[in-house]
Amino acid sequence: MDPLTRLENQSIYIFREAFNKFERLAMLWSIGKDSTVLLWLARKAFFGHVPFPLVHVDTTYKIPSMIEYRDRLCRDWNLQLIVGKNTAVLAEGRTYPNGKATRVECCGLLKKDALRAVLDQHQFHGVIVGVRRDEEPTRAKERYFSPRDKNMEWNVEDQPPELWDQFKTDFEPEAHIRIHPLLHWTELNIWEYIERERIPIIPLYFANEKGERYRSIGCWPCTAPIASRARTVSEIVTELRHTRTPERAGRAQDHESEDAFEKLRRDGYM
Repeated sequence: MDPLTRLENQSIYIFREAFNKFERLAMLWSIGKDSTVLLWLARKAFFGHVPFPLVHVDTTYKIPSMIEYRDRLCRDWNLQLIVGKNTAVLAEGRTYPNGKATRVECCGLLKKDALRAVLDQHQFHGVIVGVRRDEEPTRAKERYFSPRDKNMEWNVEDQPPELWDQFKTDFEPEAHIRIHPLLHWTELNIWEYIERERIPIIPLYFANEKGERYRSIGCWPCTAPIASRARTVSEIVTELRHTRTPERAGRAQDHESEDAFEKLRRDGYM
């Protein structure tokens, strides 16, 4: 079995295990490459049908083409979509672009708090997320089935062991579980799989006429493109095999303070 097929099989196994163990399940979809590969794998795991809703946390600061891409795929693939927004904070204008919050505070208010509202409203027991261990040091501490308490807080020091594909899935009734089917993938694996499967990816990832492309996408005030001439998936794969630049180098909120990202994740951020 080739390496990509082994990765795919492990992810599909985790999807099916989660679907079997949790009554109310949802999947986060950021519209980026990882969560779109996650969506592709979900469709494979359940024979073309996604048997749980997708949740998109919309800060209203996404690049417009991201929302267009989201809506088109929902129509084409017949997906059930739940959009979460922190409407109160947006109405107050208490965000980073308005100068009334730091970048990290803005992420907490518009993403973490909006996600919590969706979880509370729909009472989801498990949430499938497209994080990878190699993307950012804090994410390397995750498990495939990672519990959060009733306040969505993550105790990094109290994570269940996962040996020989034996996963703990029985937790306290008030807890909710983050499920990470892509935890064992790398950025290069993601793009190799996109190339093999011909997965439709948002064009922001490909170099434009200025010689720039997005390597990681998010809100436009905090996400910058990188210099690149990679205009195809194959060229991105080649580029990644030679680069030493971190994947999230263009995400400004990661650099606001040394431990900002870990604090956000401990509080329930994706």
